[in-house]
Amino acid sequence: MPEIIFNGPAGRLEGRYVHAKTPNAPLALVLHPHPEHGGTMNNKITYHMFQTFVERGFSTLRFNFRGVGRSQGIYDRGEGELSDAASALDWMQELNPNAPYVWVGGFSFGAWIGMQLLMRRPEIRGWISVSPPANMYDFTFLAPCPTSGLIIQGNKDNIVPEPHAEKLVQKLRAQKGIEVDYRIVDGANHFYNDRIDQMVGHMHDYLNRADAGRKVVVPPKLISAA
Repeated sequence: MPEIIFNGPAGRLEGRYVHAKTPNAPLALVLHPHPEHGGTMNNKITYHMFQTFVERGFSTLRFNFRGVGRSQGIYDRGEGELSDAASALDWMQELNPNAPYVWVGGFSFGAWIGMQLLMRRPEIRGWISVSPPANMYDFTFLAPCPTSGLIIQGNKDNIVPEPHAEKLVQKLRAQKGIEVDYRIVDGANHFYNDRIDQMVGHMHDYLNRADAGRKVVVPPKLISAA
């Protein structure tokens, strides 16, 4: 998994990138949780989301937002981090000019940034948000949300309580022209301790249904609560 450095708006950004073996593969960008609460691109959930897209044959990038790890700059309350994400997508697209489509995935703070990126980049065909922090940040910018996607949430989350995620889902579902698939992982806390397999299973199941990348067989027990 080669380490890469690319230029961002506030200096160099550090990432990990896997280039798909098949030509003209789709692209996936995965965004990590809050930089001021220990979030990095090596966060467990971020890593497993990244590996899910890699397994499906996407050319996939995860990276450290400004001020994290070897990335230059300082935390910028989301504004700069959104610009970092846009630069990361630019870097991938320059390397893959014939990629047919893009997906974005994010966990917690990264989900909030990823959903803002949707509004800027019409080439993003789909998105996956794990535990979007709907009780902490304003999501009203999704008016309208430009494309369909998946929200995964644990029902034992004491950082983003499930009712807040459900309220966000209901607001998005009221919009016409898109579909939001909402999957609750029973027993999962914010960090999906002992529930990572179920989270990944829901991702694969949704991506299978969306015909995104290579299909992956999902054991029924992992998505039984879908």
